[in-house]
Amino acid sequence: MAENTEDEHLDNPANDQPENSSAEIIPTTYTATNTTNQEIENMEVHHHAHHEGKKNWRSYFWEFLMLFLAVFCGFLAEYQLEHKIERDRAKELAKSFYEELRNDSVTAALKVTSRIKQEAALGYLVRYFKDSSLTSVPKAFAINFEFGISFRTPTIFEPRTMMLDQLKNSGSLRYFKNETLQQLVGDLTVAIKNIYDRQDLETQQRLQYINPIIIQHYDYDFDAVMKKNGKTIFEGIQEYEKSGEIVPYSVNQAEKLDREAIPNQLNFYLGNVVSSTRQVHIQRYIEINAALLQLLRKEYHLK
Repeated sequence: MAENTEDEHLDNPANDQPENSSAEIIPTTYTATNTTNQEIENMEVHHHAHHEGKKNWRSYFWEFLMLFLAVFCGFLAEYQLEHKIERDRAKELAKSFYEELRNDSVTAALKVTSRIKQEAALGYLVRYFKDSSLTSVPKAFAINFEFGISFRTPTIFEPRTMMLDQLKNSGSLRYFKNETLQQLVGDLTVAIKNIYDRQDLETQQRLQYINPIIIQHYDYDFDAVMKKNGKTIFEGIQEYEKSGEIVPYSVNQAEKLDREAIPNQLNFYLGNVVSSTRQVHIQRYIEINAALLQLLRKEYHLK
């Protein structure tokens, strides 16, 4: 029996192994395989994750483009807003300047009318003083003496310059983009200065040549009659000129009136001072004023 047993062991060597040996070997092989597979999967996951986080040049380009467009649109909106504010400010200034010019254009026309009347009166006096009677003067002499020699205020033209000064001194002239408009503003400034200079010259000439005539030969009794009832001398003479009334007028100290010197003085004052101020300087102002009004209406749709 012992021999048979040994033979059985020799014939079946596998039977010498423990019963659970095969169970232990199988899990070991499976675990190694699992570990290898897990490592491969981990490497693949790591590889994919790294690949997905990387940006190519197209991504950077689109990000830059979007940022650029956002900044550009913001800049464009701000520029449009500033441009609108400047346009609104320019129109506001243009409107105020237009009103100032339009009012002065009316005043200038009235002053021109007064100056033409003054020039005619001076011409009358030049002719009358040369050879007409001074002891008995007509109504026309009294009226022309007032308009030609006595009156000063009706002929003085003082253009308003509030808006003009504001445009120049505050730098607001930059809102006017039209170069012709800017040039005309400069021309207007020169024209106004020339008018004031000429009127200063008229004042000097009056002090030297005209006032002595008034002081020595004016009829202040006639002046008192014209001013009755609280009227100004200008209002009184206007009414007197239109009326059929005759108020006596006497040339004071007629015997001392220099019939040669006075006509020459009046003629010089008429031709070299009064007429040239109107014909050259006030006329120049009127032309520039009209050009500015026309351009402002066109540029800013003013009425």
